[in-house]
Amino acid sequence: MLFRSNRPMTDQSLSSQARSTGSPLVKRGLAEMLKGGVIMDVVNPEQAAVAEDAGAVAVMALERVPADIRKAGGVARMSHPDMIQGILDCTSIPVMAKSRIGHDGEARILEAMGVDMVDESEVLTPADPYFHIDKKSHDIPFVCGATGLGEAVRRIYEGAAMIRTKGEAGTGNVVAAVTHARLIDQEIHQIQSLDDQGLDVATESIMERYRVLSSQSVLPGTHLHTPFGAIDDEMHAGIRSVLDDVHRLGRLPVVTFSAGGIATPADASLMMRMGMDGIFVGSGIFKSSDPKTMADAIVMATAHYDDASKVAEAMAMMQGDPMKGDELETLEVRLDQRGW
Repeated sequence: MLFRSNRPMTDQSLSSQARSTGSPLVKRGLAEMLKGGVIMDVVNPEQAAVAEDAGAVAVMALERVPADIRKAGGVARMSHPDMIQGILDCTSIPVMAKSRIGHDGEARILEAMGVDMVDESEVLTPADPYFHIDKKSHDIPFVCGATGLGEAVRRIYEGAAMIRTKGEAGTGNVVAAVTHARLIDQEIHQIQSLDDQGLDVATESIMERYRVLSSQSVLPGTHLHTPFGAIDDEMHAGIRSVLDDVHRLGRLPVVTFSAGGIATPADASLMMRMGMDGIFVGSGIFKSSDPKTMADAIVMATAHYDDASKVAEAMAMMQGDPMKGDELETLEVRLDQRGW
């Protein structure tokens, strides 16, 4: 439901909408509508208003921005439904919310609440050490993070309608986002260099991660099954189909945003110039000394990323200091290493 209606829905209209929004084509179409924009993490209606006024294309509703999640430690779970509902009730732009990796229960709650997209996110504590959510079983679109092409292809095969580079959330340090964007681009070019046989070899390499559960068992017998189906020729064909799209298009076949560590308008421009379709930003705005101006500046720089004078104007808008940020080498926990 990218654009929510204020009228109550009957069971019949809900059923009809589920049929229309559940197809992969429509899920990807909803993600396509966000291209070129900024999605902002918000923790309350006041921040949602800042994001909407700045021109954000969507907001991500969560109880704490990633920097605070990292600082607090402990197990990070889905935000409380009342908090998410408060954001849903106060904004007219699309609302996303995060579930834990592999936690289908949280994702179904978010879907039932009427959020527009679920982020199966490494920022929260993973629930399943083996598999991600079967996103094809849901009627609403999902966005998932990736650090390399193999991870991105697996998420797309599982039903993700949008991919984001993971970066390193909550650090205000763009280096991990750049690293992941560079690696995905490198691996796309490697895939384009392959012939038919080489693509089959790459497909098998990407499929291998799905064998992790069976490979850990010490008992005899064979059961090569996942939440997405058996590890068989049908799975091979599905993953190969995604790789064929990558080979043909020279990019991922879904909308690809950058996330994790974007803290200034220049950072946003950098990632857009590296071929990203849009920007996720949270801590970088609301951990700055002037969130409203920072939000306006990052939206401007994203929209005019290839115009250096406009990006300079956006940088000059900042009257206070950007988020202080962290060197990645000082981190006790690397969130980008979560997920598989």
